[in-house]
Amino acid sequence: MADKADNPQATRTKNDDLVNLKPKISLFNGVTIIVGVIIGSGIFISPGLVLEQTQSVGSAMLVWIFCGVFSMVGALCYGELGTMITMSGGDYAYIYKSFGELPAFLLLWVTVIVIRPTAQAVVALTFGNYLLQPFFQDCENAPVVPAKILAALCITILTFVNCLNVKWAARIQDVFTVAKVLALVIIILVGFYNLIFRGRTESFQNMFDGTTGNVGNYALAIYGGLFAYGGWNYLNFVTEELKDPYVNLPRAIVISVPLVTAIYVLANLAYFVAMSPAELLASNAVAVTFGLNLLGVLAFIMPVSVALSTFGSVNGLLLTGSRLYFVGARMGQLPEAIAMINVQRKTPILSLVFTCFLSLLYLLARDIGQLINYFSFVQWSATGAAILGLLWLRYSKPDMPRPVKVNIILPIAFLFASIFLVVMGIVAAPWDTGIGILIFLSGIPVYIIFIWWNKFPDTVNKGQQSATMWLQKLFVMVAEEKEE
Repeated sequence: MADKADNPQATRTKNDDLVNLKPKISLFNGVTIIVGVIIGSGIFISPGLVLEQTQSVGSAMLVWIFCGVFSMVGALCYGELGTMITMSGGDYAYIYKSFGELPAFLLLWVTVIVIRPTAQAVVALTFGNYLLQPFFQDCENAPVVPAKILAALCITILTFVNCLNVKWAARIQDVFTVAKVLALVIIILVGFYNLIFRGRTESFQNMFDGTTGNVGNYALAIYGGLFAYGGWNYLNFVTEELKDPYVNLPRAIVISVPLVTAIYVLANLAYFVAMSPAELLASNAVAVTFGLNLLGVLAFIMPVSVALSTFGSVNGLLLTGSRLYFVGARMGQLPEAIAMINVQRKTPILSLVFTCFLSLLYLLARDIGQLINYFSFVQWSATGAAILGLLWLRYSKPDMPRPVKVNIILPIAFLFASIFLVVMGIVAAPWDTGIGILIFLSGIPVYIIFIWWNKFPDTVNKGQQSATMWLQKLFVMVAEEKEE
């Protein structure tokens, strides 16, 4: 009998039958994940934040361009990280490999208990609000309870789809990303039609009049702009499921971030065609105001577009966030059952259910947005730490394979910019940041007791094993199997 090493087809078939995460995400899926997560509700709702800080149309547009270029620099650095450390998990994986267990666990701690589930709850709630808006046009806000019910349905339905099949989840991401891009293309085309053929140029006369000279205002404007660009690193959370990641990860980044930048800049120009700077500042949802000013009876398209956009964003958050939990459990920093995979579907089913459960809990909170404010500094702290890890690995492991290698100036510049953004966040909201830091540091005793020490009585260990076995039977899942 021939040795299995001499029979690649037999080995491939056997590996295909193994219970592990399969590389099913194509280049196009990767592009739609990045674009779909970045384009959430922000570009449809609150570009006024940037204008409020810069105080002129021209300087606001420059900030949007700068934020796109800045995001591209960060994304290129993550392209090097993702092809050098091919483990899923994004920032968590890079910090773990660069600086060890404790820093990685602290990031995982706040991400698991607050950041990811609150983000999913907020975006899902935005979906509910805007889906109801056409039916409650005379009301300032849609009713709270129906909006929360729709948000809960959004989260649970998408969790179910993600549990069934990674390809289905990727297709949903494809469809809703295309839908939200088309909505923005409509805004851009209608805006430029009115600019060219109807001469709506009032906002562009003396574009830089009134520009602020306050550096702090520009910092806050950039902070707001970068929030709208958030998500450019999310494909790095599913690297193990990306086909040919050495090629497709950098390609997806190079396609996605410039595309989003172009769409954002052109959409903002279209907004200024439709309304004056004063109108834009007064609007809580600029896309809706745009529709009312220029689309007439078709104005309902805009709130529906926001709903579609946020639905796709929730899907992207579930897809990528569940992999973070999965990798954290695989590294021994979360219960082992979360790192198990459904035997038939080859999906991290318990990780997805866990993510869904926490998100539904946060829907019950009165002020979810306040929870996000507590941890606004964590995003840029984690991103900066990952980039610092890139620089550290350049120094400590110069021979480590790097299929993609960016110019050293890029990570250095991005690191200093990340530090600046963290400091500005602390200065702008010291009380909120202080609460966030306390919750962040509360992970240290959790790490010491449950991971570093981890010496519990036999009854506790047996109870944990029994719970794991019960969950395995309930969700038909086993530990990940390794390929030969």
